[in-house]
Amino acid sequence: MDTRFLPHNSHLIDAGRFAETDPQLRHLAGRPLQHRSSLIDRLPISVPGIYSLGGGRQTGKSTLLKQWMADRLRHGVQPEAIAYFSGELIDDHHSLLLHMEDQLNAAPDTGINYLIVDEVTYIRDWDKAVKYAADAGWLTQTALMITGSDLAFIQDARMRFPGRRGDAAVADFHLHPLSFREFLTLKGRMDELEDGLEEPARLPAEAIDAVFRAFSRYLLHGGYLTAINDLAEFDTIRRSTLATYSDWIRGDVLKRGRREPYLREILAAIVKRYGAQVTWNALARDLSIDHPRTVADYVALLERMDALCVLPALLEDKLAAAPKKARKLMFSDPFILHAVRAWLAPGDDPFERQIRPAGEEPQWASRIVEACVAGHLRRFHPTYYIKAQAEVDVAYVRGGRFWPVEVKWANQLRPKALKQIARYGNGEIWSKDRRPGEINGVKTLPLPIQLLRIGCG
Repeated sequence: MDTRFLPHNSHLIDAGRFAETDPQLRHLAGRPLQHRSSLIDRLPISVPGIYSLGGGRQTGKSTLLKQWMADRLRHGVQPEAIAYFSGELIDDHHSLLLHMEDQLNAAPDTGINYLIVDEVTYIRDWDKAVKYAADAGWLTQTALMITGSDLAFIQDARMRFPGRRGDAAVADFHLHPLSFREFLTLKGRMDELEDGLEEPARLPAEAIDAVFRAFSRYLLHGGYLTAINDLAEFDTIRRSTLATYSDWIRGDVLKRGRREPYLREILAAIVKRYGAQVTWNALARDLSIDHPRTVADYVALLERMDALCVLPALLEDKLAAAPKKARKLMFSDPFILHAVRAWLAPGDDPFERQIRPAGEEPQWASRIVEACVAGHLRRFHPTYYIKAQAEVDVAYVRGGRFWPVEVKWANQLRPKALKQIARYGNGEIWSKDRRPGEINGVKTLPLPIQLLRIGCG
């Protein structure tokens, strides 16, 4: 193996000390809170094939892969059967093919081999090397895991390797920031809540209060583990943590040939209209960018990077997006919003001057909460908003029908603002109320409790 890759393959020197010597695992062990994603248990164990792992920057993809490697070693896989390559160190498909050939020749002849190529999209024409390796029969005993921060590469993988990906039922994986449920699990609080989630009215008042307090904290750091640990360890989110994420966004956009001034303008426009209905034409009119298509191009890129959530209007009769109606733009996680705002308006203490006040200011808090609900729902269901006589904040499709949700993060609910949601027999209001109730014939449910239930049934 090329010596440049050895720091990330310390298991080849001493497998028993891999958790201590690997840079990602060693860093994780030194933080107050340590997360093990349930996704690790779904990654391949015994089925060869070409697999992909996508997800935004700083979500912990590399750390997850190292945890997977450590898990395979604990289960008796020979160290020589596992290799990790960083795509940032490989120029093109010729180099990738040589590294793959060297590794597979050195791997054991029995059992499955695990070959990881992290951030594969850094490698020019990477797919040519993978296709050649598959066609040459090199991967018959190998689980090849390729990762990238541009979600389009997952769709590309499906099209570029037809019939070559293996027999696994699931070959593509997506790592999101921690959900609110995962955050509570991280804090050791989910066990006491699990039995009461189906009947929130029976949960003790102190348990409900604890969930609401945890949710207020979640709105500050979102699901990014570095920010979560910052707040746990330092009672703030460090400027360096915010800058690291915004630097990644800018760097990835520039690598794709886009312009930083345009990116800044578009991000500022998204923040200004956060969660409101917008069209590309309306956005372009307010910017120095000449053409609405350019705005749409930057937005699509940010969405592919898993930084932005584009919420289309719902065609209720077709359960699909209305292509000609305005969209709602919001970031995929509260932390991304905070990092972007800190970049757009830099200051000495962004946490105290921007992040904490946003969670306390009613209008901003409502926007952040609505985006949080949409971001959680779209992990499991096609998610939209409803644009009819009035707006319904979110609607998700499940079981062949749509389910409208009005998000009300205010201390009082005004019946006049609920006329549209009341038109739907299955509509729900997710609110600040601690207990389930009803208003104008529409169920009201405690919003943080509903977030904990998403994806559980």
